[in-house]
Amino acid sequence: MIYTRAYESPLGLLDLESDGVALTRIRFPGEKRGPDPEAVRRDDAEPFAAAVAQLDAYFAGELAVFDLPLAPGGTAFQRRVWDLLVEIPRGETISYAELARRVGNPAACRAVGAANGRNPLAIVVPCHRVVASDGALTGYAGGVAVKKGLLELEKRAPRR
Repeated sequence: MIYTRAYESPLGLLDLESDGVALTRIRFPGEKRGPDPEAVRRDDAEPFAAAVAQLDAYFAGELAVFDLPLAPGGTAFQRRVWDLLVEIPRGETISYAELARRVGNPAACRAVGAANGRNPLAIVVPCHRVVASDGALTGYAGGVAVKKGLLELEKRAPRR
């Protein structure tokens, strides 16, 4: 069973999805990948209360690292890339080339970029912290303006 609830963020209304145990997706308004048609609206499903509290703290500049049960669906390679994303400190960015190097295949920039783009847990798994080698902000599920806003929010937040 997939559960969903809305979360009013400074970025607009986000849809959170859960399998009743772990967070499985965060969807931006207008995102190409639509909601699961079988999803059931249930605001009290696990781990929505913790996710909302931590997202509130993140947007207030008070949270650097999320501590939530996560269950993103993806290939082994995608999950490896996503695991590396959570190691990028708040307020910092790395390039796709650097992420490919960290994944163990410096020639895999495009594959790393594709995996980054399929991250179902934006914000919590911070794919917005990956930029082009020249520092340019490239595509983001929530739009480049949202990516820029998240990076600016993180740079303004005090380091803990």
